[in-house]
Amino acid sequence: WGTGALVTVEGLEHIPDKGSLCFVGNHPGDFDVILALAYIPRHFGFIAKKEVLFLPFVNLWVFLLGGLFIDRKNIAQGKRAIERGAQQIKKGLSMIIFPEGTRSRGQGLLPFKAGAFKLATLAEAPIVPLVIHGSYSVWEETGLIQSVPVHLKFLPPIETAHLDAEARRALPKQIEALIKKELDLLADQKP
Repeated sequence: WGTGALVTVEGLEHIPDKGSLCFVGNHPGDFDVILALAYIPRHFGFIAKKEVLFLPFVNLWVFLLGGLFIDRKNIAQGKRAIERGAQQIKKGLSMIIFPEGTRSRGQGLLPFKAGAFKLATLAEAPIVPLVIHGSYSVWEETGLIQSVPVHLKFLPPIETAHLDAEARRALPKQIEALIKKELDLLADQKP
């Protein structure tokens, strides 16, 4: 994708061929969106922070993909955006959300926000955890495009249909732990 990044992709077999999904991933940097577009083998929309509305071309791109904008400071608006996203999933569009709520900028995994998981549970859509490692170093670390190793790993889907309230409450920590474990394994690998 024009950066020279050495991208390794694992776990594509975990993406079901049919049905809407909710991809839930960590968010180290700006390159994550490009990675998702390049390597997720289906059409999907994004949940993006409202500030993206003010980025020319990016705002149009999110809109055309079926994405939604969320105001992280307005709880009622955020809830409505999640509900609209769940309706889109029920109509057949997969969605991707980064539950850290912002980029971690290569500083490890930030705590996952529970509200992000309502997207999947309201739609009763399977969650495909997505692990992204190394993307921050593509350009944000130095301000210059770097040819660095980037790893993208899809984990087995987690069903959300028919979860009881306790299982729904546990979902954010469960998926955060899965992604953290994979990030730790990737960090321990030699380049």
